[in-house]
Amino acid sequence: MGSFSIWHWLIVLVIVLLLFGKGKISDVMGDMAKGVKSFKKGLADDDEPVAKPAIDSKPSDVVSSSTDEKTRAS
Repeated sequence: MGSFSIWHWLIVLVIVLLLFGKGKISDVMGDMAKGVKSFKKGLADDDEPVAKPAIDSKPSDVVSSSTDEKTRAS
């Protein structure tokens, strides 16, 4: 009672083929396969380590010099 019989699935398949046609379904499946391949390639590219940018000055030096200039000006 909870599942469909083979006849229900065959009728659904025939309706889908009539609406979309055989060529359009194969095109959609091909595009889906290309998308999956691109997604997997993107995941593989993300595994490469990313170099951290080098910082020349310390943040405390920058903050302290700007606050010293403000106190000297006033």
